[in-house]
Amino acid sequence: MAKLSDSGNPHQHISKQYDNELLDIRSRVLALGGLVEEQIEAAVVALVQGDVDLARRVIENDGKVNLMEVSIDEDCMQILALRQPSARDLRLVVAVIKTIIDLERIGDEAKRIARHAIDLSSCLSGKNQLTEVEQLGKHVRELLRNALDAFARMDVDTALHVVQCDKLVDGEYENIMRQQITYMMEDPRSTPACLGIMWTSRSLERIGDRSCNICEYVVYYARGKNIRHISIEQVQKDLLVG
Repeated sequence: MAKLSDSGNPHQHISKQYDNELLDIRSRVLALGGLVEEQIEAAVVALVQGDVDLARRVIENDGKVNLMEVSIDEDCMQILALRQPSARDLRLVVAVIKTIIDLERIGDEAKRIARHAIDLSSCLSGKNQLTEVEQLGKHVRELLRNALDAFARMDVDTALHVVQCDKLVDGEYENIMRQQITYMMEDPRSTPACLGIMWTSRSLERIGDRSCNICEYVVYYARGKNIRHISIEQVQKDLLVG
């Protein structure tokens, strides 16, 4: 005679299995986020130090990011098809799917930075040209780390704080762009290096934007509100009322 689960209730066993599946995909999202964060850090180090070998490793490791994203996405599709989640669980699966898309694209930006690092290794006259970019990279990694922390705890306050801090990243990015344009006007020979720095800074700024996207998904899951295309001030008012 077949035995029931330890609880003696097959429905409870299925429910526990389902809960474990949801917990597993959340854990794997954080693992993917950790890998992507390492990719950003390595790409920026490769840029600043002119380390071509490290830059090439970042490019090669992008395949791992892609494989993890595909694996999590496939499991999310399985959950949607077989479990047919509703309400809060459905919001979680949707948030996971959207988050891993942004993480994969952040990985793509890290790969772009690594490619620029290879190109810039032969045309930069000194590390001083990269001081502001290195600082921007540090702040962007902090944004992503805090966004992942918000996701891990589904913490709306941390998520909103990340969105607010992105304004500082945008300001740093704009300063770098103005600086590089000035350098090119003063010395046209600096154009190749300046353009590489500008494209690298653009990738970092996009990583900041995608980190904010992850925070929007946290708010969507926790509060059921879609806050895209809404100012941070209006979001705070809406959540306070909600």
